[in-house]
Amino acid sequence: MSEPVRDTGPIDYLVVEFPPGTMTGEGMALLLDLVDRGLIRILDLAFVSKGADGAIAGVEIADLDGDGDLDLREFHGASSGLLGDDDLREAAAVLAPGTTAAVLVYENVWAAPLAAAFHRSGAQLVAGGRIPVDAVLASLDTVPDARSYT
Repeated sequence: MSEPVRDTGPIDYLVVEFPPGTMTGEGMALLLDLVDRGLIRILDLAFVSKGADGAIAGVEIADLDGDGDLDLREFHGASSGLLGDDDLREAAAVLAPGTTAAVLVYENVWAAPLAAAFHRSGAQLVAGGRIPVDAVLASLDTVPDARSYT
């Protein structure tokens, strides 16, 4: 008898660049809220910086701002093994010099029951993607009375 398929939602990643002085923590509080509400599950979270000279370095979550206090302790140890050193180097390659980035891999837990239902019925995801918010807003601005289906 085969093991039942674990309900797993789609896995996504983000690379969020922070120019100097822009890491306020506001986004991390919202990220924690998504986790607390069961909408996403953090699989990996790492930070990487790119020096003014282009040198790439990992940044410990323990003290992101260099003030000696433990930062983001809720995320310390968030590592599933999906995000490796090569991934961090690739993410850092797109950074502007002098910036730091959060590299986040997460599961869309909210979609797991839907994905499992599709799987059980024999359906499969054959394409996916993301439309940039700016493109959506630009498109809606050109369509009179554009409405969403909510």
